Amino acid sequence: MDKHARRRILFVLVPNFSMIAFATAVEPLRLANRFLPEDAYEWCLISEDGAPVTASNGLSLNVDAALSDSRQVCPDQTCATLILVCAGLTVERYRNKGLFSWLRRMHGHGVAVGGLCTGAWVLAEAGLLKNRCCALHWENLPGFSERFPDTEAHSNLFELDGNIYTCAGGTAALDMMLHMICDDLGETIATQVCEQCLADRVRDPRDHQRLPLRTRLGIHNAKLVQIIELMEANLAEPLSLAEISDLAGLSRRHIERLFRQHLGHSPARYYLETRLELARHLLRQSDMHVVEVAMACGFVSASHFSKCYRGYFGASPQADRNATVSLVHA
Repeated sequence: MDKHARRRILFVLVPNFSMIAFATAVEPLRLANRFLPEDAYEWCLISEDGAPVTASNGLSLNVDAALSDSRQVCPDQTCATLILVCAGLTVERYRNKGLFSWLRRMHGHGVAVGGLCTGAWVLAEAGLLKNRCCALHWENLPGFSERFPDTEAHSNLFELDGNIYTCAGGTAALDMMLHMICDDLGETIATQVCEQCLADRVRDPRDHQRLPLRTRLGIHNAKLVQIIELMEANLAEPLSLAEISDLAGLSRRHIERLFRQHLGHSPARYYLETRLELARHLLRQSDMHVVEVAMACGFVSASHFSKCYRGYFGASPQADRNATVSLVHA
């Protein structure tokens, strides 16, 4: 970036946006400015109607302009160098044709666009991620991949695909902005910002979002971890215990003992619950028909799926979906 240039970033806040993703995106910009004789970054907050926007944690932020007034903020359509859509919970039900059109127009003028947390979903709805790569929070990946099969969604911390910036949310926004600051201002400034944030390093975009499986589940048996990884990689077409036994090189009885000892479940029960958790994500984050969800999670019939789902979650798939929609619109 030219030392006399100033990068102008527009943050578009979507209802239920992630506060942590927004804060860890804007604070590195403020800190970078501290180390420079002249500010390198300035930013502006925009909402659909110019009213404050409530985040998923219940706090509201005032904004600088409404979407319809964005010409006042950016009169020549190109004064912004980056537009970041900050989203969060229930983004899969967010529809705003005016925002989608505006994003396409700004991107057509050469402005880079991006998404924080689930902001990639908004970009995809606007038609900006077709045949592109993006990063998304791991919890939203199943529904997103079903809804937008032409987009290559990754579980990376962040993804830079040309002039499209996306990150997975949480503190991943910090990593994406640190990489941008390093590109703009050099490694020294990025390191100083990193130290101010008390981050021990600038993470690589392909670092894992989630804790390693052995840490997440509190297990250290390598063979058990291998088996669970096999299960998680084969949810749509579940493996039989005999197939798992052959692939893992263990007897079925040994596998049964491992699951009982470390997880308190049989392999079949653990596998079933993992598939049901995926089904719940798809029901809540996509418009897939219940039958399609059942098939995507390895159930051969809708009736069997409904029976298992009700037994685990205490409500039918459709009732659970309806309750989620009601909560969103309450």
